[in-house]
Amino acid sequence: AEEVEEATETTKRDRSHLESTLKLNEDKPADDFSGILQRLRKIYHSSIKPLEQSYRYNELRQHEITDGEITSKPMVLFLGPWSVGKSSMINYLLGLDDTPYQLYTGAEPTTSEFTVIMHGPKLKTIEGIVMAADSARSFSPLEKFGQNFLEKLIGIEVPHKLLERVTFVDTPGIIENRKQQERGYPFNDVCQWFIDRADLIFVVFDPTKLDVGLELEMLFRQLKGRESQIRIILNKADSLATQELMRVYGALFWSLAPLINVTEPPRVYVSSFWPQEYQPETHQDLFLKEEISLLEDLNQVIENRMENKIAFIRQHAIRVRIHALLVDRYLQTYKDKMTFFSDGELVFRDIVEDPDKFFIFKSILAKTNVSKFDLPNREAYKDFFGINPITSFKLLSQQCSYMGGCFLEKIEKAITRELPDLLGSIGLGKKPSILSCDITGCGETPKNRYRKP
Repeated sequence: AEEVEEATETTKRDRSHLESTLKLNEDKPADDFSGILQRLRKIYHSSIKPLEQSYRYNELRQHEITDGEITSKPMVLFLGPWSVGKSSMINYLLGLDDTPYQLYTGAEPTTSEFTVIMHGPKLKTIEGIVMAADSARSFSPLEKFGQNFLEKLIGIEVPHKLLERVTFVDTPGIIENRKQQERGYPFNDVCQWFIDRADLIFVVFDPTKLDVGLELEMLFRQLKGRESQIRIILNKADSLATQELMRVYGALFWSLAPLINVTEPPRVYVSSFWPQEYQPETHQDLFLKEEISLLEDLNQVIENRMENKIAFIRQHAIRVRIHALLVDRYLQTYKDKMTFFSDGELVFRDIVEDPDKFFIFKSILAKTNVSKFDLPNREAYKDFFGINPITSFKLLSQQCSYMGGCFLEKIEKAITRELPDLLGSIGLGKKPSILSCDITGCGETPKNRYRKP
């Protein structure tokens, strides 16, 4: 019995590379970005949110930013078919195997919930209804997907050093032969919500599940535009001989090629992400190097979390500004075409049905420094104005006050000066405390003393 016990202990893989790559043993305090986050929140609430609310941007893209989202940690999302090793990989990264809070794994479809693994002082499970009700967390907007979904959302708090800097989200595996309606909630919409907020997206496959069906195809369609965040993982690689592994690797690219329409293919990691030793007579050195590369990738996302956060808010501000300019142009065109005897509904329907006839989008490109690739879909505005009458909006020129200034000028100042300066202050290695509101007043742009006058 003792010999058997010793044998089972030795099958566990050494975790030293994991701890050193992710810097889990370092005692240095985590960077304090509270001052920068405070200033970022101030910029968002004073310069971006007023325009966002005035022109109801949330009804166009269904993406509202909460304070919890601004201050949240980087999010790593795990997607893929059922039973490919997503939960096992999270267990391995966090060392949860053989603990009461390890994620349940098995050969059959096991994960039916969206599981959020986050940091906490002690091991604790949190119901989805509680997570959504807590406005301090970044998950309160999930309440819009209904109570059926909240019953399928669960949070687990774990006192782990890695979770002090990152949050993991495990998703239900994709089952191609099951209808979406059987889930009881809008699965694709929920996935899109997490995809929009994820800093890194691991799409996991194993050698036995390379077939691409409708549900996986839909998922990759939702990932469009987020290719830089996607990492493909071919898991359980040590279960194959070398020749078979090469064929499976080629088959994986063959299956995914029609779904990923970018010039540069996404990074693929080939290894076995679980605590057991690699199978003998397999490329163990290669698998270990691949695993370290993936850990370095994860660490890079953690290190760049503030830069990514500021860039995300700036990208959001650019979209809000373009939306406001478009609504303003629609409204101005409507006012110009209206006469005393005109039927307002017919006039505006003509404008919405064929905006090119009135140069709505072309005028935005001509008058303002807007990229044509950032313009929203024209069809989306038919639905948007179907819900929001054009007469319920004000022109941008009327969105000014003596004390508060003009909404458009404030958001342009945030995009061109305040957010880039905030980003530059991190790159120059300034102490975040210099940016606290006590010193800058949160109304002034921090001075860059390294810039030549």
